[in-house]
Amino acid sequence: MPNARYFEEQLTTVNQSQRERLFHIDFKLYFLGSVNRTDLVSRFGIKEAAASRDLSLYKELAPRNIEYDTKAKTYIQREGFTPLFEYTASQAFAALLHGFADDFVGNQKSMVTCEVPTQINFPNIATLACITCAIHNKRVLRVQYRSLSSGISERDIVPFALVDNGLRWHVRAYDRACKRFADFVVNRIELPKLIEDEIPEEHTKSADYQWNRILDLNIVPHPGLTQPDTIATEYGMVNNMLKIQVRAATAGYVLRHWKIDCSKHHILSCDEYHLWLQNTAMLYGVDNLLLAPGYEPETQENKQ
Repeated sequence: MPNARYFEEQLTTVNQSQRERLFHIDFKLYFLGSVNRTDLVSRFGIKEAAASRDLSLYKELAPRNIEYDTKAKTYIQREGFTPLFEYTASQAFAALLHGFADDFVGNQKSMVTCEVPTQINFPNIATLACITCAIHNKRVLRVQYRSLSSGISERDIVPFALVDNGLRWHVRAYDRACKRFADFVVNRIELPKLIEDEIPEEHTKSADYQWNRILDLNIVPHPGLTQPDTIATEYGMVNNMLKIQVRAATAGYVLRHWKIDCSKHHILSCDEYHLWLQNTAMLYGVDNLLLAPGYEPETQENKQ
């Protein structure tokens, strides 16, 4: 296989547009496991002949990365794939979640001076790529997973979505060992491997009740505030209320991240919690309410 220096030399002979297309090929192979001429034609507006030349050049540069699947009629990632380009976590997530920045070669610069919170746990790109390939191709993933309660263990999971809780990334998946749907922290996953196995319907997204249940939450300024209009204006509330919809599976993350007082009688300090969940009854039956600030399950005692 040509070495990195050879690859860099070859790139100097192609224009920026073709570099971006090579980057696109590399990205789709790495994170989705496949790419074809139609992808390039629809993304860049080029002719099929040009797309074929791009794929041929990529295969010349990295013959061990790509092969043609005659049955699926598409190019697929070969075992032992090594990406030709480097990817940052922010760049990869921008493309995976929003469908842009997957055709940029180089480092982006901010157009204006800005500062964002420091992130201290970037997802491992190789692990992320394996997870997204499993999601895209509906495959089972065998992993070594580090749990706070039980240490490291082997799990077979069926992933179907990435979840950002505001601090770190999770993958939503069916856990075959525990026979339930759960969230797995991406950076606690090690040695992920795609395996061939049949996936029954009850292990898929359509069977995840917590994921498919949508909650209508009414968020208002905390009643303890002396100037509630300030918060109403800050959050763009209408009639002093912000109505949002969240999945039951992610409700706890949202409520904790935005520091929303979920106690029935808004007992948390308004100095720290500027928002209050007015309709706490909507949270009944949600799994991850340990994350919801101040929430107490309904009992006969606290109903009174």
